[in-house]
Amino acid sequence: MAPQHIHIRHGNLTGILAMLGSMAFFVANDTCVKLVGETIPLGELILLRNTSATLYILAFAAIAGGLRLPSHAPRRLLGWRMAAEALSTLTFLTALLAMPIADVTALAQFTPLAITAAAAVVLKEPIGWRRWLAAFAGLIGVMLIARPGTSAFSPATLVLLLAVAFVTARDLLTRQIPASVPTLTLTLMSAAITAPAGLLLAPFETWVVPSAHEGLLLMLCGGFLTLAYALIVVAMRSGDVGAIAPFRYAVILFAILSGWLIWDETPDPVQVLGIVILTLAGLYTVKRERRVLRAPLR
Repeated sequence: MAPQHIHIRHGNLTGILAMLGSMAFFVANDTCVKLVGETIPLGELILLRNTSATLYILAFAAIAGGLRLPSHAPRRLLGWRMAAEALSTLTFLTALLAMPIADVTALAQFTPLAITAAAAVVLKEPIGWRRWLAAFAGLIGVMLIARPGTSAFSPATLVLLLAVAFVTARDLLTRQIPASVPTLTLTLMSAAITAPAGLLLAPFETWVVPSAHEGLLLMLCGGFLTLAYALIVVAMRSGDVGAIAPFRYAVILFAILSGWLIWDETPDPVQVLGIVILTLAGLYTVKRERRVLRAPLR
């Protein structure tokens, strides 16, 4: 086997393992958030978790480097991106505390499809009919999971879909930020700006002094979140992105496992069908975008 092929296979394996690890840590973070959110108010939780994550990221940057902001950085774009990040965290965690973790995680996977559609409308990126069809199929999957108009529908689903909209806006803004702004810098900005956002909820909550157990969970939240961000950077910089990206959907399996082990929650058959449709639509979009990127220019 040629050395180049061995290098690509090694890169793909590294990327796949990093992606699986990242998704596992994201679910571990969400699990800890749900557990500590049973006794700690949401605003306080966000402030303490993201302060912890910010400190971890600063420590990581001190060791590995890569933390800088170029003088020509688009500060207005960065400001709007941080606002979208803070709002997405507030809405996502609000939904997470009110809904089963598997449902939240599955519905959040509509985000890549929403970004594809929004990029076509807002940024005028060329999107073929196949990817539009995949986005529509993904929307059907969302409806099967959420089931609006039935007794199974949770109002928190609307909050979660609002979070998807904010994440979509954040990622569209990210696409317009030049590569000269390092990923680690964007990650630090996200964690740092979201921490004080928790203060917005302080007037409406009664904050408490965390117990040792709650403090440990909050530290784990920050640690898991930092590891998840670090590993996804490794995943996206290793091997063939088209081969690695589909493993992002392993997050749904991890979330189902977490919900079953800790809260004895399992999706019903209709929700399982919705999760399958949403996942297949997302995987097809990844495959199609990979093919479009590899197509020769005419």
